[in-house]
Amino acid sequence: MSDQDHEYKFNVSMSCGGCSGAIERVLKRLDGIKSFDVSLESQTASIVAESALPYETVLATIKKTGKTVNSGEADGQVMAV
Repeated sequence: MSDQDHEYKFNVSMSCGGCSGAIERVLKRLDGIKSFDVSLESQTASIVAESALPYETVLATIKKTGKTVNSGEADGQVMAV
């Protein structure tokens, strides 16, 4: 991970593998995502993004799946959801 990359973490309500799969699908299509890990068990989505990809864009993309985002952080800072 370079100094310019961002690390975003979201706590997302996911009840099944279909939920986590939906989030993985939208993240795969988003430009600027370097890697991501969606965990149904811990109800989290962790994302490494290029510097040009803002937190708000990733948040909006996850919200498009219809899942509830409970909390989020960018580079260790708690952010608004």
